[in-house]
Amino acid sequence: MLTLLFSVTHAADKQQHITDLQASAKTQHLWLENEWLNLLHYGGEGTTPENYQSEVNDERFFIAENGDTNPEAELLATIAAFYQTDSAGDDHAQCKFVARLNWLKQKLPIEASTLPAVRCNSYTEWRKHVNSDLVTLVFPAYNLNSPSSMFGHTLLRLDSASDEGNSRWLSTAVNFGANVTEDDNSILYAYKGLAGGYSGIFVTDHYYKKIQEYNRIEHRDIWEYRLNLTRHETERIVTHLWELQDINFEYYYFDENCSYRLLELLEIARPGIELTDEFKITAIPVDTVRAIDQAGMIETATYRPSQATLLRHLLWLAPAEDHDLIKALSANIAVAKQDAFTQLPADRQRNITDIAYQYLRYQQTGKERDPAIAKRSHQLLLLLNSYPKETTAKPDVAIPVSPEKGHGSKRVTVGMGKRLDNYYGELGFRMSFHDLEDNENGFLRGAQINIGSLQIRAEENESVSLYRLDLVDIISITPRTRFFKPLAWKVYAGLERQYTNGVDQLTTHVTGGAGGSWHLLENSQIYTLATGRLEMNKQLRRALEPAIGFSAGLLQHFGPTTARLDFSGEQFLDDVYRLRASYVQNFVLATNHSLKLSAKYEWQEVNEFSDIQLSYQYYF
Repeated sequence: MLTLLFSVTHAADKQQHITDLQASAKTQHLWLENEWLNLLHYGGEGTTPENYQSEVNDERFFIAENGDTNPEAELLATIAAFYQTDSAGDDHAQCKFVARLNWLKQKLPIEASTLPAVRCNSYTEWRKHVNSDLVTLVFPAYNLNSPSSMFGHTLLRLDSASDEGNSRWLSTAVNFGANVTEDDNSILYAYKGLAGGYSGIFVTDHYYKKIQEYNRIEHRDIWEYRLNLTRHETERIVTHLWELQDINFEYYYFDENCSYRLLELLEIARPGIELTDEFKITAIPVDTVRAIDQAGMIETATYRPSQATLLRHLLWLAPAEDHDLIKALSANIAVAKQDAFTQLPADRQRNITDIAYQYLRYQQTGKERDPAIAKRSHQLLLLLNSYPKETTAKPDVAIPVSPEKGHGSKRVTVGMGKRLDNYYGELGFRMSFHDLEDNENGFLRGAQINIGSLQIRAEENESVSLYRLDLVDIISITPRTRFFKPLAWKVYAGLERQYTNGVDQLTTHVTGGAGGSWHLLENSQIYTLATGRLEMNKQLRRALEPAIGFSAGLLQHFGPTTARLDFSGEQFLDDVYRLRASYVQNFVLATNHSLKLSAKYEWQEVNEFSDIQLSYQYYF
């Protein structure tokens, strides 16, 4: 009887304790505090909980039935769940929501002695493999040949304070990305990523796997930014990551993406900073790196060149006359016995062998193992090891301007010019993010990526009208060499004004092409592409008129200015043709300011005209 009475009294005391804690939470309006809203990833604002909506799209993350839309209800349900005794072990709220429990212990009189004793075996085991001393933001640079990576990418690395150098490879990488299926191709990925067709999840894994993926397979340079988070701030990230294991978020390619979610983690780590507020429309990875830098969170920056960058550096250091032997030796080990090789000094032989070995490894990156090539690699390695080790170190790869120091991703343009004998004023806006002629510091040379570019013109004696809208405008003209043979390509689509059969009107088009680019001099390159075009134009015979064409030109960098001369044209199936010659020169005034001069002349069957413009460009 006494035991029963004690049990009833204990249960009543426990329930009263829960009620008191919930009352205190309501009195303090804890559900309105940023730390709580951030932990549950709520968006919205107001004084009533109904004005909020969590960006987590997974019922497993919430305890209250309406927890995804009511932060107060979720807070009260969470407090009660920590005292439940009808679940145990890893399924208990204390094990599933460690970060929530730690925060509530700071806000409410929750004593460990009042909580039910729970063994969280899975969490304990997970923490053995996840470091929580230091945090590094990692930025793998741009990759134009991958739709998911052409704007770069960001992830976090969790380090142990005792690890240095290559031991960082054993650190934990924290990555957020779309939950893509193997059957999705690039086009489907782009569509579903823009339309919200994917869910996004956080994944923790060994950092060395990311090095292999980005640095060695995709040949992307990597920037590593050590953040000045304290041990306590880092612990907040780690415990919250545990709560997010396999939890689905909304995912959108341009805003609710990898970079945006990492900013949310940093806001949880350091309450009070507002990193996500400025990213309501787009969250381009390099812009989020800038936001973290401007918040004063970056302590140091380290550059990790890719396998391809290192190989280019070795080839640049080697005498030009050795390139033939490097290429030949990588294809046939017997070259090592030829007079042209054996008569060279030993240190030069060793250097040729080393580069040939590195080149052969580069060629096989990401491919299935070829026994013949594997045998050649082994033979080259044996030959390399037969020489004395180098006593002098080669010069390091020159460190480029870091991505966050480049110009802003968005751009506003104000210009004036003359076209078809009409003077005009122009206002332009570009959502993102870089032209071939823009200031190249922090960007890939020979790469153009523009999304959402708009040009509006007010012409003399004419009303204000849309001149051009580029939904997408991408150009890649990386030069080809004897050792690297990238494909030059372009694709752009949208609306633009075209003068056809004496009528100037807005047309819709999709244009693409492929070809090659080559170095002319150190800072100049030429390119040529065969192109195809589909155009909707009322002055053409068909509703969707096809054309074939070409684009060729010269891109020249003169320090603070870049110029491009381009010749292009297309012949439509309707026998209409266009030929154009254009010249563009961009004068960099400062990182985010430039003047741009452009001149174009166009020939058609019975018409020819020019378009000359001078504009000021501001990047932000």
